[in-house]
Amino acid sequence: MQLKVNGIDTFIACGGRDFDAALPTVVMLHGAGFDSSTWSLHSRWFAHHGYNLLAPDLPGHGHSAGSPLTSIAELADWTATLIAAAGAKDAWLIGHSMGSLIALETAARHPDRVTKLSLLGTSAAMAVGPELLQNAKDNDQGAIDMVSIWGLGFHAELGGCQLPGLWMHGGAQRVLKNTARDVLYADLNACNSYQNATAAAAQVKVPVTLILGERDMMTPQKSGKALAAALPHARTVVLPGAGHMMMLEQPEETLAALRG
Repeated sequence: MQLKVNGIDTFIACGGRDFDAALPTVVMLHGAGFDSSTWSLHSRWFAHHGYNLLAPDLPGHGHSAGSPLTSIAELADWTATLIAAAGAKDAWLIGHSMGSLIALETAARHPDRVTKLSLLGTSAAMAVGPELLQNAKDNDQGAIDMVSIWGLGFHAELGGCQLPGLWMHGGAQRVLKNTARDVLYADLNACNSYQNATAAAAQVKVPVTLILGERDMMTPQKSGKALAAALPHARTVVLPGAGHMMMLEQPEETLAALRG
């Protein structure tokens, strides 16, 4: 569906169901350079199992208008506005990578809008290497190559997709190539500049699940566990063999961890 958030047309995947104010709401937040298609294997499950499902293309991403927001704090405030604009009182936030930082900061800044958190591929600090950041700033193909190669685990790069006919590496590259100019840099720079994760974690009062990939090269599990240690009500699930894009590499295991 299309929804105006702060006056900007925003595309939201709803999993094939209309919004029902009587149901609890789940908001799924994608990572840097990606869009709502990140959640294509999970959004329909939530929509057809008793939830309103809102998986937005963040501003300037995918089918959403506007320019990309340049800080995690701005994106957190935007997420709280999205929840209200959709007609929900509050929501369970599920965020991957950059989306996990947005979810965490939203819970700290707008506690009345968040019922619980699921943070996938997350970290206490999400530093971005200078070469990747520069390539992204230059809109160079090298940035797309680095994100797609580092983002997928060992088995994924060997064609180990659980769903027949899908090529995970090629699919990731296609989404990144279709992203508007300067969007990937804006996202990576927002992650690199964000220094508030530990302080935000200390303010979170709702239950939190961290889902980490054992072979994640972008947000290594030790960094995710450092964030878990700062959260008062957290449980941690490590998916054996998974890389950073666990929702594509291990969709069933990821869903089980979310439901757990």
